Amino acid sequence: MNDIKQLKQKSLEQIRADILNTNICPDLAKTAKQIVFGDGNPDASVVFIGEAPGKREDEQGIPFVGASGKLLSEFLESIGIDRSQVYITNIVKYRPPDNRDPSDQEKQEFLPFLYAQLKTIEPSVVVTLGRHSTNCFLPDLQISNIHGQLTEVSIGGLVNMKLQIFPMYHPAVAIYNQNRRAELQEDFNKLRAILTN
Repeated sequence: MNDIKQLKQKSLEQIRADILNTNICPDLAKTAKQIVFGDGNPDASVVFIGEAPGKREDEQGIPFVGASGKLLSEFLESIGIDRSQVYITNIVKYRPPDNRDPSDQEKQEFLPFLYAQLKTIEPSVVVTLGRHSTNCFLPDLQISNIHGQLTEVSIGGLVNMKLQIFPMYHPAVAIYNQNRRAELQEDFNKLRAILTN
């Protein structure tokens, strides 16, 4: 691991420790088995963001390891990217009980830590998977209208960064819907074109 990667990895470990020390979403923390912080290359050019961990993720402590994760890995392979080259995380770092959607308050509590992850990694593209993560960056837009389109987003305040957001449907929708699977593949092909330019 090179020096920059090591520094970024240390920063990410500190952010993870900060979440645990700050007692974010204590009710969620009580019902979850563990924190599911993030996984992958700390110096990645692409970061994928989902909404919250599911049952498998909660058990293993790694995001996107269930059926959706398997599909995400397949889509990545289809465009010549190994999962180890990217960074994968969720907005909310604890599994909501019964796989319910994360609440707006839960997302807001975790958002500063997600921003800190992004500020550390400095990706060239942030892929938001599904409406929850997309709405954190593009709150007034429907994913059905903006998926597969690169949009620059400025985050002000102490964070002060510009991000290239690339919304996609969540891989879970492609498990049962072949049309969505085709749309997702098309969006991954667009992502490959963006990354090679």
